[in-house]
Amino acid sequence: MNQHRYRPDWLLSDTASKQWLPWALAGVLAYFVIYVFLGLQGWGDPASYEQAIGEASRWCERVSGGLLREPVNALSNIGFMVAGLMMLFWLRRDVTTAKGTSQFHGANPIALLYAGATIWLGPGSMLMHGTHTVWGAWADNLSMVMYILIPWLVNVSEMGRWRLRSFFVIYAVLVVGYGLGRALLGGDMGINLDLFSISIGLWGVSELLYRFWSPQFRWLSGFSGFAIAALFGITPIEMLDKPSEFWWVILFWLPGLLAHHPPRGRRSYSPWYFAGVTCYLVAFSIWLTGRPGHEWCQPDSWLQSHAIWHLLSAVATGCFFVFLRTEKAK
Repeated sequence: MNQHRYRPDWLLSDTASKQWLPWALAGVLAYFVIYVFLGLQGWGDPASYEQAIGEASRWCERVSGGLLREPVNALSNIGFMVAGLMMLFWLRRDVTTAKGTSQFHGANPIALLYAGATIWLGPGSMLMHGTHTVWGAWADNLSMVMYILIPWLVNVSEMGRWRLRSFFVIYAVLVVGYGLGRALLGGDMGINLDLFSISIGLWGVSELLYRFWSPQFRWLSGFSGFAIAALFGITPIEMLDKPSEFWWVILFWLPGLLAHHPPRGRRSYSPWYFAGVTCYLVAFSIWLTGRPGHEWCQPDSWLQSHAIWHLLSAVATGCFFVFLRTEKAK
């Protein structure tokens, strides 16, 4: 990777990098203390779309009246916290970022952001499954967006030659904008836009561009978004039938529009990228079974499909982290 990719004043010292792990551990412990304290006061009224205590929840598990409305589904989110803490432990062991290493080594702020967002996936989702409140659901969706924005912004920022400051400003604007928009306008932001889902497509499109960049492919890459959407059950025919609902397909061409230059690095896709994609697709297929009415739904079981979805998704975040660390200068 080009040694002058980022301004030197953005690089943190080794000492600063090592401090993130103990601070993250303290933050996780503080979260659990605050969670228990607030839970003992009572969570208040549940969201209107949540089921009553004693009924099967939206994600199959029977709703409890204790601190955790869905105990198994809530506690399985510890997997994200463990994954993120392991990333920080790995970064702590790295030497100071130097020529030839990726931005996912050592004291690079983007590596720390990725690890921190992975950790936050745990509390975010746990707040939804644990409290059944509107604000818990908001925290859950915000945490997912905070994570999924990172990989595709990393890709387009390199191909667009953004400064690191620009990356963080754009990331912050998107996160704050989504957080406020979801709170005020609802899950689709009032414009039929699911930022988490479209970001999965943008990551896939931008990753193909990162690997196969060319002036011609910049404008062809957007078509790959349709194939990615099809993996999740949304076909091009359905999109054409409902243009007002699926207007956001035009965003598939956003990475190509921003990718003015070929990337200066090359990543190894086997095995970690393919392992991460496989883990996530398997997790998604299991997620589909974790709902009332499905034959596999057992509300009183300690083996919940949605919990498996959380754990496999946590593994996927780790696989993608290792994959991003494989980048070397061309």
